[in-house]
Amino acid sequence: MKQSLYVKALLFFAGIIGAAVGIGQLIFPVAFEASTGIDIAGNSSLLSEIRGSGGTLLAAGVVMILGAFMPSLSAKALFIAALFYLCYGLSRVYGMLIDGIPDQGLVLVTIGEIIIGSAVLTAYRRLQRQ
Repeated sequence: MKQSLYVKALLFFAGIIGAAVGIGQLIFPVAFEASTGIDIAGNSSLLSEIRGSGGTLLAAGVVMILGAFMPSLSAKALFIAALFYLCYGLSRVYGMLIDGIPDQGLVLVTIGEIIIGSAVLTAYRRLQRQ
């Protein structure tokens, strides 16, 4: 399966972001979450939850990056990217409706997740039609 430069760039970009967020949550959760005003220091249960999500995001990001360079993996990587980014973004929107508007940084992250997720989903659908 031939990969377009757009799909490669999209997967690489989505993967780098996912892996970076995953590393931040897994290795530096207190500092990472503090960047948006969230204080999790000393809460071992919450730290465990954040690290668990971080490890999952890191793994998904690696799959996305691999999909940028391995055409045989690109459809799966696009699907995973769409699933992750849209689920995160839409879950945050749900949270805003239920809990109220969070820190401005998290609102911007939500917008970015929905934009990236939509772009990846569109690329996935196009790839499926080929």
